[in-house]
Amino acid sequence: MKRQSPVLAIVALLSILVAPAKAQIIDTPAQYAVIMDHTTGEVLYSKDGSQPMVPASMTKMMTAYLVFDMVKRGELKLTDRLTVSADAWRRGGFPSGTSTMGLVPKDTPTIEELLHGVIVMSGNDACIVLAEGISGSEEAFANRMTQLAHEKGLKSANFLNSTGLEDVGHVISAEDLARLAKLTIDDFPEYYEWYDLPAYSWREYTQPNRNPLLGVEGADGLKTGHLEASGYGLTGSAIRDGVRRTIVINGLDSMAARSSEAERMLRLAFQSFELKTIAPENIVLPDQQVWLGQQRTVPVSLAEPMLIAGHKAAFDKARTEIVLDQALQAPIAKGDRVGRLVITLTGREPVEAPVIAEASVKKLGFFGRAIDGLSAMISGDDG
Repeated sequence: MKRQSPVLAIVALLSILVAPAKAQIIDTPAQYAVIMDHTTGEVLYSKDGSQPMVPASMTKMMTAYLVFDMVKRGELKLTDRLTVSADAWRRGGFPSGTSTMGLVPKDTPTIEELLHGVIVMSGNDACIVLAEGISGSEEAFANRMTQLAHEKGLKSANFLNSTGLEDVGHVISAEDLARLAKLTIDDFPEYYEWYDLPAYSWREYTQPNRNPLLGVEGADGLKTGHLEASGYGLTGSAIRDGVRRTIVINGLDSMAARSSEAERMLRLAFQSFELKTIAPENIVLPDQQVWLGQQRTVPVSLAEPMLIAGHKAAFDKARTEIVLDQALQAPIAKGDRVGRLVITLTGREPVEAPVIAEASVKKLGFFGRAIDGLSAMISGDDG
């Protein structure tokens, strides 16, 4: 029989109160929302963040990332020129009535110019020109986007086009968009700077950057999105006092709501959420009972540090427990895994780390085992 351990004492880090795991300390009108710590990649807050959703023009982050990757591999040069097709003009240019770079058929922009058109102007024509020029068709390019996304661990991604225009089954989760932002910043810092440009011009046509966070303290990217099917969304990132946080919101009902909620979520990301590292030497765990051993208990400890992320208020209402792998029975060797420490914060899935024995316990001899069994019978313990 597994035994539930006593309440744990985590000195100066966690108070012990029971808190429901699924409740949220903050809420947002966004249908999907994520706050991520950039350095660790830890998700600090998630509202349906793992669910695939329609990303709209936030798709273009992946379009750009794939082209960055191809340039890095030597498959493309930023100075390469691609020809604008009638198809790209019709589906993504001014005739489409959608976000455009203002290209016309037979224009020959460079890869670098097209990337600016994608990142700053959100040009659907620029995306299609890149897709057709690189892979021969948008479908083939989108397949490559999905393949690269999966290689990078973005398992929820399923891209059917390069633009983010509505296409049934074209999805990615908010958490994976945050991870894509991290990949972009870490892998291509020299190109990430383009996300911070306030505007870009192609010939006489100038389009300001639609990101409402630019101008907010520390904000330097990334991308907005909007479709009737998705609502208004944004992936944004900022750095303050050496700490970078990334937010993703989607499913808001207006541009104004997106702007105000993006700023609020970014403020919360820095002010209300934090990471704590619980080192094995900074936590005292209770000894665990051992059956049929020459010692009745064995000291235990964390096998490795634990990184706990969450709302600051949640740390005062954490629930902690040791869950044994099975009832401990001698012999036990020092260093053996005996269970796991589970810490639950409001609004977060439980976090756990292995617990190991800090001493060896030898098995009782025959008479010792018999006495131990008799004692258990007398005490009514069913073992």
